[in-house]
Amino acid sequence: MSGRFVRSSKYRHVFGRPTRKEQCYDNLRVSRNAWDTNLVKANPKYLSVNWEAGGGGAFAVIPLEERGKLPERIPLFRGHTAVVLDTDWNPFNDDLIASGSDDGRVFLWRVPEGFTLSPDVDADDIQDVAPVGKLSGHPKKVGHVLFNPAAENILATASGDYTVKIWDIEAGASKLTLNVGDIVQSQSWSANGSLLVTTSRDKKLRVWDVRQERPAHEGQGHTGAKNSRSVWLGERDRFATTGFSKMSDRQLALWDIRSPQLPIDGFKTLDSISGVCMPFWDDGTQCLYLAGRGDGNIRYFELENDKFEYLSEYKSADPQRGIAFMPKRGVNMHENEVTRAFKTVNDTYIEPISFIVPRRAETFQDDIYPPTVGLKPAMSASEWFGGKEAIPPKISMGSLYDGQGLKEVTGIQDKPTSNLGTESKPEPKSEPEAKPAPQVKTTESAPETTPVVKPAPSMKEQGASMAAMVNKFADDEEAEPAEESSFDEPSKPIERATRSPGTSSPTVKDSPFLQKENSAKISSPVSASPAPADRSQSPAQSTFNAQPTSSPASTTGSTAAGASSVPADAVQREISAIKDLIAEQTKTIASQALQVQNLTAEIESLKAKLG
Repeated sequence: MSGRFVRSSKYRHVFGRPTRKEQCYDNLRVSRNAWDTNLVKANPKYLSVNWEAGGGGAFAVIPLEERGKLPERIPLFRGHTAVVLDTDWNPFNDDLIASGSDDGRVFLWRVPEGFTLSPDVDADDIQDVAPVGKLSGHPKKVGHVLFNPAAENILATASGDYTVKIWDIEAGASKLTLNVGDIVQSQSWSANGSLLVTTSRDKKLRVWDVRQERPAHEGQGHTGAKNSRSVWLGERDRFATTGFSKMSDRQLALWDIRSPQLPIDGFKTLDSISGVCMPFWDDGTQCLYLAGRGDGNIRYFELENDKFEYLSEYKSADPQRGIAFMPKRGVNMHENEVTRAFKTVNDTYIEPISFIVPRRAETFQDDIYPPTVGLKPAMSASEWFGGKEAIPPKISMGSLYDGQGLKEVTGIQDKPTSNLGTESKPEPKSEPEAKPAPQVKTTESAPETTPVVKPAPSMKEQGASMAAMVNKFADDEEAEPAEESSFDEPSKPIERATRSPGTSSPTVKDSPFLQKENSAKISSPVSASPAPADRSQSPAQSTFNAQPTSSPASTTGSTAAGASSVPADAVQREISAIKDLIAEQTKTIASQALQVQNLTAEIESLKAKLG
């Protein structure tokens, strides 16, 4: 019976479209080094490729419009004395790139203006590009480099010396050091740039409070001997990992940063293929793409109700060793392309793969292209080191579709980093649906947003209220205050509380990761947005829970008797009592939700053992 019903999703029929060989980037010499990185990185203007070069290390930068077979001699980005292991593009400047090498150094590069792989000079006169900055501090190889997605000029580098260093590249100095204790296999920043999740060779999963230089959480990750990867799921308080079980089965796991002791619904087995799964998150479609290293397949899932719902799989006979995904602002919206991947094939060429929503595209499809991050950072490096947290401003994809360039969308950047309890895909201009969520601790500066919800009066109460209103207007006495009437005016929409860009959210010092696991209170180390009672409950629950201290009948009775107006302090006391009641019931719901989650995990564990 279960097969009769199909889950509704606008991305259920997304398909991957390959590119003809003549439109690929051919005649490459992709690095054959065995270090586990993606080998390729992309932005809307360029591709960077780790190059197989003699006499030191180098990488190539390929302009996206220069397709086809490349010349035998091209200008390389050369300067390392050993093989280049990883590169990363600056998210706020498409012409800046960082590289890490086996020589232990990190170089910064700027793509020259008008850069081309086919300069109008003789092959012997082609000049390689030199670095514009050097960062020295790691005594061993630098295997991973990753720019902060919210702050300008902040770079994280993971090294063979078992540390991750946080650099202020403008100052050219390392300001923070995270002592991991083993080789780092992957790292991923949270959307507001305050947290960093790492996986390492010791099979530990760590969520770092970077500016405190200590792990907010450290626990068991995937138990297999092969490498694991991690990726933060955009502005959510979730991240995903891929790895292996003890039986070498490939696994996928979804983690909640509020309780990361165990993954949500356990580890999901994918298959028994030996290649590492490289995860990529698309925040616009809420989809996760898994590309196998050593096989040609790319499967993709949609995150819904804290579950990865399988969508489809792009299959290819050509295996990939490296792969990169295009930032959202670089996709082709006129063809309904939601993302684009660049995979290496046979270490000789790179093939673009477009993932397309099959629908007519005469006009802009705003439902699949919500606002996305542009080129403006949320804060400077000094503000980030000072403790600020913020989301970068968003740009309108519609303005890019119409050829108007980057047009900033106001208000979107004030959205909280984490969507506590959010189950639906976030839309740019609508409130997400929410399930009962734990009570969130907020700073004293956070505004109070809990509304007072009154129950709907019965027919008898409405009749008594009408009689009271007639008696009131028949008398010559002063009109009673509006609070005494049982007729409530239609409530105005409650505006969401927004943080000013200079306001920082709570740090991870108050995080539950540093407390005991059996703590009853749960707080988010990422978000400073409170969880109002009306958003964490259904309307019926909110109406039921917010019982007033006095009934409408007694209120109308006192009005009909011609009593004097109720003092304002009495009304305030009633409102305060209702707020206290709502807060207590919210805590109770949070505790019950935690118990349900624990019971669900136990049931899944028992099913796995019996199954």
